Amino acid sequence: MKNAVHEPPEGEQTRVDYKMVTFTLAGKDYGIDIMKVKEISKASKFTFVPNAAPFVRGVYNLRGDIISVIDLRTFFNLSSEDEEGGTPVNMIILRLDDHVLAVIVDTIEKVVGISSEAVQPPHPLFGDINIKYISGVVEHEKKLYVVLDVERIFGTVEEEEVQEERPQVEAVQTSLPEQPSMEPILRENVDIGFIEETLVTFMNFHPSGVNQEWIHERFRSWKSQRGDDVQLSNTADAQAFLAPFTSPHSQTYWSAEYMDGIASLLPEEKTGNLHVWNPGCGSGHESYSIATVLKKRYPQVNLKIIAQDHDLIKISTAPGLTVDPGVSSGFFDPFLVDGDGSRQFGKTIKDSILFEYHDINHEITLPRLDMVVMRDTISYLPADRQRRVFSAIGESMKSGGIMILGSHEVPLDRDNWTRVEASGFVAYKKN
Repeated sequence: MKNAVHEPPEGEQTRVDYKMVTFTLAGKDYGIDIMKVKEISKASKFTFVPNAAPFVRGVYNLRGDIISVIDLRTFFNLSSEDEEGGTPVNMIILRLDDHVLAVIVDTIEKVVGISSEAVQPPHPLFGDINIKYISGVVEHEKKLYVVLDVERIFGTVEEEEVQEERPQVEAVQTSLPEQPSMEPILRENVDIGFIEETLVTFMNFHPSGVNQEWIHERFRSWKSQRGDDVQLSNTADAQAFLAPFTSPHSQTYWSAEYMDGIASLLPEEKTGNLHVWNPGCGSGHESYSIATVLKKRYPQVNLKIIAQDHDLIKISTAPGLTVDPGVSSGFFDPFLVDGDGSRQFGKTIKDSILFEYHDINHEITLPRLDMVVMRDTISYLPADRQRRVFSAIGESMKSGGIMILGSHEVPLDRDNWTRVEASGFVAYKKN
């Protein structure tokens, strides 16, 4: 089988003039011309279409466009895998002329660049599917790819052939400016799609409207560093990609400068009760920093911070957290007391924080809130849970309340929030 496919002599450079998105189906490797691929995606729910062909899984709302979803396993009469209800499936979104549709595949691999000369004519032995749907086969890095002819599969070729049989009206020839190639844009969209998938796999980081602007900006700097080798192959790659995402002073006490910046976002005056929610508080460094900022700015308020985390060990040790002399600043000093060889926060601060074990993926019960500090937490929740958390905050937050997200996060429901910026720091005020 291997000898049937042309491979250049070792050391010979080949011209890469054909790129394809590769994927697996029933244990075999396939490719689709990248110029036919609009994007890649995941979805778990489709709208059923009565009397549709068996291979039509349904229709899907792709940002307002209703597109058909084709299950390629069923289309090619391959054995189907059992899927758990609600489990997202991998989709390749195709653009064929003016028509957009999605195909469901097993796993989406990567973008492969090859020489078109290396693509050999199809042979029935190369795959389990009808040869008329195959445009060729090619070997790359010891993998044999079956290249699908998606235009023929989905009928556009037949439609063009019918058009050619009709009488043609002589067209007026006009000189049109050469259009810029869409390939770089398509390639970037596909590359970013792969990165988003691997961030979920390696880091449980979920791309969404909360962080996608940052992901696109980060991709461009990542590409400038890595060249064509942009894909995240392992956890170390994913960690390196996300390194600039983390907000300042994560899992440490905030600096005096950072606390001054946060204070500049707050209203001038506040009396009575002040309720704050701090999910994902970890060991408590952030919660103590928030309490210090608020008690210094509003000394007379009755402050209550609900600090929650799903790490039982961290949340259990948070009430006894100490402050090393090296990190103590004038900002903290008025609220610290000397202990046995260490310094801790005094009663004023400790009484204002309620540390609780809670998984944000579960039911959320909140009081009427004046403030939420949720830095770099929401991005590590699945998209449907992100929406529920923002909904819970929206229902509980008082008008004019302040929400502080991570440095590279924005609210999903932006219409409900007004961006507030001061001294380079950003918060969102409830409308």
